[in-house]
Amino acid sequence: MRLKMLSVVFGCAALLAGAAGAQTPQAAFDTKAKQILLVDAETGTVLFSRDENEPVPPASLAKLMTMEVVAEAIAKGELSAETVFEVSEHAWRTGGAPSGTSTMFAALKSRVRVADLLQGVAVQLANDACIILGEGMAGNEAAFAEKMTARARVLGMPIATFRNATGLPDPQNQITMSELVALTRHLHEAHPDLYRLYAQPEFEWNKILQRNKNPLLAANVGVDGVATGFAEGYGFSLAASMQRGDRRVYLAMGGLETDKERTEESRKVLDWAMTAFEKRRIFADGEAIGEASIYGGAAPHVALVAGGPVDVLLPVNNPERLTARVVYKWPLRAPVEAGAEVGVVRLWNGEKLLREVPVKTAEAVGQGTLASRALDALQELLFFWL
Repeated sequence: MRLKMLSVVFGCAALLAGAAGAQTPQAAFDTKAKQILLVDAETGTVLFSRDENEPVPPASLAKLMTMEVVAEAIAKGELSAETVFEVSEHAWRTGGAPSGTSTMFAALKSRVRVADLLQGVAVQLANDACIILGEGMAGNEAAFAEKMTARARVLGMPIATFRNATGLPDPQNQITMSELVALTRHLHEAHPDLYRLYAQPEFEWNKILQRNKNPLLAANVGVDGVATGFAEGYGFSLAASMQRGDRRVYLAMGGLETDKERTEESRKVLDWAMTAFEKRRIFADGEAIGEASIYGGAAPHVALVAGGPVDVLLPVNNPERLTARVVYKWPLRAPVEAGAEVGVVRLWNGEKLLREVPVKTAEAVGQGTLASRALDALQELLFFWL
């Protein structure tokens, strides 16, 4: 079988000057969450993870996808914030006042603007608002749920599956912490006006005032979204985004036993994220990260660079060894253009993958002479047999 990938590994010990050698390692950080992913926004560094790709019930966190589908439709001009949808009996009974679930108390047969429904979803996690939006956009809730799943695939979420607009119990509803972080980040970056609704402290509808259901907002610690969830048999979950100074982190965590535990653990994790790390520059802009072999080229190798400076966050007291691994398809075939994306560099802290960055060719390499191409063919043949 022909080798398809080649990894180049090298240590970056110089980057750890003044780290573990002269300090006493701190106890390893941990959390009670069964599944968790914590990511630094600027560098993409994974600060903490556990079973982040395991499918779990989304519960009310499914409403993040409901919001994204609506926001995307508004951005494309397919829907307006001033569009009005009617409250059906299904929406009223399943997610409204009679349901005993999170609701904005939209009155049966009343007509509600999309702008108000979005506030109901973001602030009150309103099930009736989600169903009204779904029915208004797709004709019925099931058809809207199909749109949610399809949109998840477009956003690069291979596991997320939705059977309703609310996250109310259904055995086929599922999502992962990785997908929740990706979705949260997308909402924040692609739909900032909508995302700001998640920090709105309260919303009144039908003469009923409700406070924002995110317990971290009132703590005034820098959290500006997003939502909480609870699923019978799984526990309490949360997706959050925090800004402190010039740093932002995204968090998704679940499998916690109580509402109180969720609040305490999320605050602990977010505070640790903001105090226990420092940014390190690993590669400067234009610095060669490694080199790739070229088949049939005027030169046997080409230098590989990232598209800009590469930074990571490392624990302030770091006992691990930082390494980088360049992975690309072997060999590259001439001609090769300058700036062609040909692989990735993966940065590891001990056994923990911190981040993955695309690498590009630093320069163009044309085709070699007939003799050099023949020699490359012979070398490839010998490598294949070895």
